[in-house]
Amino acid sequence: MTPDAFVQFFGQEKGSAILRSNDQENAALAMEAAIRGGFRVIEFTLTIPGAYDLLHDFSRRDGLIVGAGTVMNQDQAQQSVEAGARFLVSPVVDEAVIGAANELGVAAMPGTHTPTEMLRAHRAGAQLCKLFPAPAGGPAWVRSVLGPMPFLKIVPTNGVDHQNAGDWIAAGVFAVGFVAPLFPAEEIEAGRWDAIEERARKCISAVGT
Repeated sequence: MTPDAFVQFFGQEKGSAILRSNDQENAALAMEAAIRGGFRVIEFTLTIPGAYDLLHDFSRRDGLIVGAGTVMNQDQAQQSVEAGARFLVSPVVDEAVIGAANELGVAAMPGTHTPTEMLRAHRAGAQLCKLFPAPAGGPAWVRSVLGPMPFLKIVPTNGVDHQNAGDWIAAGVFAVGFVAPLFPAEEIEAGRWDAIEERARKCISAVGT
C-alpha cells in the first residue's frame, strides 16, 4: 500500500485504534476486541513488549492497516516497516524519521502541537500531522489553524473519545485516533475485552463510518 493509498483509506475510516500496553498478550487481545468493534486502522506503539511481533502478526490480516507508534529514530522506522507497518507515528517532528518513512514507502504522522510545527512537518514530507497532545481549545483551535492552512491533514489523538470525536470531525480534522479512552488500563488488566469491543463500536459510530 502506497502512502497516498493509506491516506485515502484512513480518510474514509476516520478513526484509528492506538494501543499502549506493558504486556504483549494483553495487547493482542485488546486490539482483537477493537477490531471486532469495527476498527480497520490500528496502531501498536513500540513501547509494547514484542511490538514488532504484533506488527507482523496483525499486518498479515486482510482488511487491516497496521502502523507503528512512538517511532523515534530511523532504525525503528526500518524495523517497523520490515515487520509490516504501513504508517509510522511519532510524538514529535523529526525530519530524519519523516525522511525514513518516505524512503521506505510508508506514510509519516509526526506529533505536532503548534501551527508552526504542522507546517514544518508538512514541508518535510509528512502526509499527516498528529495533534499531540490535543490543545485546550479543542475543535475550535483546529478550525482556527485550518483557516489559513486548509491543506493540513490533522489527526488529534490524546483526549479523543466517543463523546467528542464527532466535534473534532465537524471541525475539519482528517481523522482521529483513540488511545486511553478506548483502551482503559484497568480494563486491559482485568481482561474486559467485551467492554473494549463495545466502546470500539461507540467510537466507530461517533466518527460516522
